[in-house]
Amino acid sequence: MTFHHTGAYATGTGIPAQRARARTRRRHSVTPLLRDLRERGGRGPRTLAFALGDLVVVSGLPGSGKSTLMRRAADGLGIDSQDVRERWEARMPRFLPYAVYRPLVRIAHYAGLRRALRAGHSVIVHDCGTQSWVRNWLAREARRRGRALHLILLDVTSATARAGQRERGRGVSGYAFARHRRAVGRLLHSVETGRLPRGCDSVTLLDRDAAGALRTIGFRDAD
Repeated sequence: MTFHHTGAYATGTGIPAQRARARTRRRHSVTPLLRDLRERGGRGPRTLAFALGDLVVVSGLPGSGKSTLMRRAADGLGIDSQDVRERWEARMPRFLPYAVYRPLVRIAHYAGLRRALRAGHSVIVHDCGTQSWVRNWLAREARRRGRALHLILLDVTSATARAGQRERGRGVSGYAFARHRRAVGRLLHSVETGRLPRGCDSVTLLDRDAAGALRTIGFRDAD
């Protein structure tokens, strides 16, 4: 199964999903593509491989499994704000609330992302979906390189995401979760109606089973 034009490849076994569809739309001589890997009961691809030099964003609700997926499949190429938070938490006094040093964690996260981009690395970036400026930043960088930006979007229910937060022992407020839900809902609606987010050259939709089936997200030389 090949994403022509965008340099993205999905390899492994699987059967067509009931809702699987591919939409194309001409833009600047690149054909953006959608691959829907939901509703396969875990029988989807084991590998997603993108062209070397491309950039990948992983988005979804808090608790949807973004960090888990990246730690398992990104093979050291992931840039995840959760990793930065955990490093800071290990150094901070236990009595100090995270809210106090959250701005410093975010600065450190984006500084690390900037360094990776300036070095020309292919990266897989954790994004909560509410920060559209992050995708815009990555889209500009991809255009500057003459490469593509790809979005991997996890589609899970609010109940599943909340359960994921409880499992990791770290939740978000009701207000923050509602903001995330609206942002991710807009992304899903846009994709499902054939409008890929601005700057994205491909979108891959995953449910929990499809995300669990993935073992590798990486990059290889374009053919």
